[in-house]
Amino acid sequence: MTEHVVIGLLGPVLDGLLDIERWENWRPSVSVCQHEDLLVKRFELLRQPKHSKLADVVAADIRSISPETEVIQRDIDWDDPWDFEDVFAALHDFTRSYSFDPDREEYLIHITTGTHVAQICLFLLTESRHLPGKLLQTSPPTRRQKTAPGAYRIIDLDLSRYDRLASRFSLEHRESLTFLKSGIETRNRQFNTMIERIEQVALRSPAPLLLMGPTGAGKSRLARQIYELKLARKLINGPFVEVNSATLRGDSAMSTLFGHTKGAFTGAVQARTGLLRKAHGGVLFLDEIGDMGLDEQAMLLRALEEKQFLPVGSDQEVRSEFQLLAGTNRELPADVRTGRFRDDLLARISLWTFRLPGLRERREDIEPNVDFELESYAARTGHRVVFNKEARSLFLKFAQSESAPWINNFRDLNGAITRMATLAPGGRIGIDLVREEFERLSLAWNPRSGDKDNIFLEKLLGPECVFELDRFDRVQLADVLTVCRTCRTLSEAGRMLFAASRRRRKKTNDADRLRKYLERFGLQWSDVANPRSDLEPIL
Repeated sequence: MTEHVVIGLLGPVLDGLLDIERWENWRPSVSVCQHEDLLVKRFELLRQPKHSKLADVVAADIRSISPETEVIQRDIDWDDPWDFEDVFAALHDFTRSYSFDPDREEYLIHITTGTHVAQICLFLLTESRHLPGKLLQTSPPTRRQKTAPGAYRIIDLDLSRYDRLASRFSLEHRESLTFLKSGIETRNRQFNTMIERIEQVALRSPAPLLLMGPTGAGKSRLARQIYELKLARKLINGPFVEVNSATLRGDSAMSTLFGHTKGAFTGAVQARTGLLRKAHGGVLFLDEIGDMGLDEQAMLLRALEEKQFLPVGSDQEVRSEFQLLAGTNRELPADVRTGRFRDDLLARISLWTFRLPGLRERREDIEPNVDFELESYAARTGHRVVFNKEARSLFLKFAQSESAPWINNFRDLNGAITRMATLAPGGRIGIDLVREEFERLSLAWNPRSGDKDNIFLEKLLGPECVFELDRFDRVQLADVLTVCRTCRTLSEAGRMLFAASRRRRKKTNDADRLRKYLERFGLQWSDVANPRSDLEPIL
C-alpha cells in the first residue's frame, strides 16, 4: 500500500501559536494529520533556522495527535521570503538533495502555508515534476465545525488525467497547427511533423528561427503565420517587419537595417529609424539572409547578442528586443566555408533550423493546396471558380506526376490556378483550359527549342497517356517523333533510326520495326508523319 508523505513549509503566522490556546485555533500543518481518512506516514517540515522553536512545538503537536506520523525538520533558508529568485533557488536545492521514492511513497505538497511567493514556487516545482507529487490544499473549519480539523483537497497537476482539460489543450494544439498551415489539411507526414516542431518552438522560445528551402516553398507565408500565432497568444506585442536581404545593396543597406541620424551622410536630411528598431517587441523576418553583406552580418550579430546597436552616424546605442526569423534558399554552411557568410552568425541563428520541402517533395499535398488557391482567388476577386470533374482529375494527375517539376514550387501552382480561374467561362475550369495550362507550364519549365517535341507528344497522345510514361520512354519517343516528322516515308524514318543496328543484320525490315514501335503507343505512321494543324506545337 502506497504511504503518504507530506512536504510543507512551516507557517510562522498560521502555525505560529506557542501557548496552550493554540489548540483552540486552526493550524494548517497540524490539521493535516488530524484527518482520519488521510494517514500521513511522514511529514517533511521545511523551516527556516530562526523558526526552530516554533517547528519543535508543531512537530511535538503532530506526534501527539498522530503517533504513527514521523516528523522530520528540514532547514531551508532565504533572505527575503518575497524574493522569487531567492525562494525558488532554496526550494529547488531541496528537491535536488532529497531522495524521492515515488514507487513506494505518494508525496503531497502542502501549499497552504508560507508566503504567496513560496506557494507559487512549490506549485511550479510540482508542475515540473521536481517535486513528484500532488498538491495538498487545506482550509479552516466553518463556524459550525469549530474545533474540527477543517477540510483538505488533493490536486493532481497531471493534466492528462483531466479529460476536459486534455481535450481543450488538444484542440488548442490542433488549431495552432492548422493556423500555421494556413488552414490547409496537408497530408505529407514529414511536413506535418516539422510544423508540429515549429509550433512548439514558436510558443516556447524567443530564439531565432532559420527557415531553409527552395524559392517558392512558402517561407515568407510561414514566417507571417508564426508571427500571428505568437501575437494571438500574447507572446509579443510589436509589429511584423519583413525585408528581402537580396534587395539591400551598397551604403543604403546599413541605413535600412540599423537606421541613421540626420546628416550622417549626403542626402540624410532627416533621421531614419531602421528596420531593427521598428521591429521592437515583435518579429523581424530577414528573407534571403544569405545575400546579406558581411558588414551587415557583423552588426546583426551584435544586435542579436546584446540587443543594441549603433545607427549610422550615431555614437549612442539604441536597444531593440525582437525575435529574428531568417529565410534562405542557400546552403549557408557552404557559404561559411567560402567566406561568404559568418560562422558566428550562423551559429547564432541556427539553434532552430527547419527545411521546408519543395512542392515536388510533397505531391500528396498538391490537391489540398489547389483547393486553398481556389479559395484564395475567390477571396481576392469575389468570384468563385471550380473545376469540372474531368478537368480536376486531369489537372491533379498532371500536377502529381513526375512530369511536373514545379521548379518555382507554390509560385508556379498559384500562377497556374490564377490563370485558369481568370479564363474560366462561367466560373468552371474545363479540360481545354487545363491542357492550355499544361502547354504554358511545359514551355516555362523546358524553354529549350528541342522540348517543343515534348509538347507535340502531349498533343498527340494526350496528357493522360504521357503522364503514364517513364521518363526514359518519353524522351525516346519524343526523339523518334522528331525523326518521323522530317522523313517522307516510314522506310526512310526506319533507316535513319536503326542505321547502326541495320548494318549488323543480314535481313533488314526497318519499316516494320518502326511500325511495331509506334503501335506500342497506339500510333500509326499517318499520325506522326503528317500531323494535323491543331497538333502543331505552340511556340
